[in-house]
Amino acid sequence: MTLSALTTAFLFLVTLGYGVRCWLSPFGDCRHCDGMGHAIKHDRKGKPKRGKDCRRCKATGKRIRVGRHLYNVSRRTYRAGTR
Repeated sequence: MTLSALTTAFLFLVTLGYGVRCWLSPFGDCRHCDGMGHAIKHDRKGKPKRGKDCRRCKATGKRIRVGRHLYNVSRRTYRAGTR
């Protein structure tokens, strides 16, 4: 098997795997707050306490995956074009 065919097969499997992941689980953890929904602050004694709510995920801890967002945009464009 040539190197180009092996690379193509690998990229196809990675893309297919990411597509299945976006289909089964369209939301992933927020990268800004690590899925907690808020920041962690420490008081003067060093005890952790809850900080401000995350503005990116609006305190849910979840964000839509990039692949699922692209799929939603393409479906919305297709539906708008076929009316």
